[in-house]
Amino acid sequence: MVARCVHADAFRLWPIFSAATLRRKLLEVLTCGGGGGGGSCRGRASCRSPKPRTQSMPRPRSDRLAELLRAEPSECGDGDDEGEADAAARKAAALEELKVVVAALQDGDGDGESAGGVSWRVEAATVVRRKAKDDAVAREMLAMLGAIPPLVAMLDDRDGGGEELLAAALYALLNLGIGNDTNKAAIVQAGAVHKMLRIAEGASGALTEALVANFLCLSALDANKPIIGASGAAPFLVRAFESAATGQTRHDALRALLNLSIAAANAPHLLAAGLAPSLLAAVGDASASDRALAALCNIVEACPEGRRAVSRVPDAVPVLVDVLNWSDEAGCQEKAAYVLMVLAHRSYGDRVAMCEAGATSALLELTLVGTALAQRRASRILEILRADKGKQAAESVVVATVSAPQERGAGGPCREEEEAEGDEACMSNEKRAVRQLVQQSLQSNLRRIVRRARLPRELAPASASAESLKALTASSTSKSLPF
Repeated sequence: MVARCVHADAFRLWPIFSAATLRRKLLEVLTCGGGGGGGSCRGRASCRSPKPRTQSMPRPRSDRLAELLRAEPSECGDGDDEGEADAAARKAAALEELKVVVAALQDGDGDGESAGGVSWRVEAATVVRRKAKDDAVAREMLAMLGAIPPLVAMLDDRDGGGEELLAAALYALLNLGIGNDTNKAAIVQAGAVHKMLRIAEGASGALTEALVANFLCLSALDANKPIIGASGAAPFLVRAFESAATGQTRHDALRALLNLSIAAANAPHLLAAGLAPSLLAAVGDASASDRALAALCNIVEACPEGRRAVSRVPDAVPVLVDVLNWSDEAGCQEKAAYVLMVLAHRSYGDRVAMCEAGATSALLELTLVGTALAQRRASRILEILRADKGKQAAESVVVATVSAPQERGAGGPCREEEEAEGDEACMSNEKRAVRQLVQQSLQSNLRRIVRRARLPRELAPASASAESLKALTASSTSKSLPF
């Protein structure tokens, strides 16, 4: 029994002692550079054949793979037949290498040698990882040849391969899924998500990083979002986000959670995992604030439970109001204003908390110097807050009119005209004091806004007069704008 060995651009024969020996020798050739010029593979003996082979047996090739091989046009001229033949030969050689690698993955655990089989599969997965890293055509070819199912099966290994085998399979699957939605769907359909979660139960730092990167890659596909969310991956990603060993793992976990939050069906799973407090805690981190606010927008929009979960977090409203004050990123201001608008629209307690946190001045400033979207959202919040103040004023007037006769009856006889004149005098004094306080606060806020907006000197004099500030306030009254 003989077999063909591709080495040093020549076909030779060697005797076969076992199927495992053939697979190892083929993979040794690939891991050492494929068709390199006649060197040895890591000190091992090269393949030698006692007899030359006159003709090689053709290997089956699928029609789709043949189309892929013909997809890239030749760079040679129309008359350069030799260049076209070389290009076709290189493509055929690349296909043969991929077939050998996939065969190694599919038959790697069938030789009965536990240690040798594990090492063989690790090397095969490493080759897949290298081939698929920067080559989109190789990713598609490897998936069509059947590389995904054996790699997913390696995640459920029981032969004692350890972290080396798991890491090799995870990174090979990661590179196969990058930029290829078909491969992402195939990996999930092969059952990779549940196997990765079993690995995550006792994963160390290196394996956690590989798992988070895979969840980020797979969650980018819309069809995979509900599957990953319902599988129980949210608690693992939240833990990885809160206590990541590296900054890259933290950012990958946050991006994966953001991907999952896009699907409204995942909101209950994310809230049960405690995502809302983690996101609000990350708002202060400049590198993570934009994505954290985006995930908060998705959560409060998805369901009423999401809004209530954000509202129950201590200091949630002051944290969001602070974003309007210190953040210079237009996207962060727009997202924080959206979350505040949803909270103000649904909860009276949140509206009270906004007033106590000084949201009015920050929102007024946003209506003047923010983006168009931020201005509309800030104007809407101000309308809601102003409507609350109007209701409170109406209720106070009703209470005063109801209680006034009772006080006069209890206090003894007095003239109604004198009491009316006294009440009018007191009310006028109170109104004057309130009006004065409002004007002073408005002037102070407008001076601060003018300084922050960095207007030209001729438009914003250093010492603005009361008349100019009064004119500016008259022209900056917020109006009802559509959301």
